[in-house]
Amino acid sequence: MFGKKDIDTTHMETIIGPDTRFMGNIRSKGFVRIDGAVEGGVSAEGVILGEKGSISGDILAKVVFISGKVTGNVTAAHSLELQPKGQIRGDLKTAQLSIADGALFEGHCLMTAEKIGEVAWDEGLQQNPAASPS
Repeated sequence: MFGKKDIDTTHMETIIGPDTRFMGNIRSKGFVRIDGAVEGGVSAEGVILGEKGSISGDILAKVVFISGKVTGNVTAAHSLELQPKGQIRGDLKTAQLSIADGALFEGHCLMTAEKIGEVAWDEGLQQNPAASPS
């Protein structure tokens, strides 16, 4: 596992609480923690999805930690960590991948030889219609 060394809590800009349901795309230059439900895409420097959290949409970030449920594609420029209770139903693209025992992954995975360069956060969600809310 990569550990939480990649998380700089001073950049934690957005927290979606456990009793919150958000519909639409989230874009942040810092870290986003989601413990509630998001229906739409998430693009940020880092995304942390708690055990009770869910995202129905695509994720674009440098660093991604998944403990909840994701239905959508995940692009993590540097690393993606799927925790024991985490679930991803969608395709992955990342340079470093860790999948813990007990995690669920259904989809395709593209591992890059090097870390992906800068991700165009705004453009990435706009170009992918699956990330748009219904």
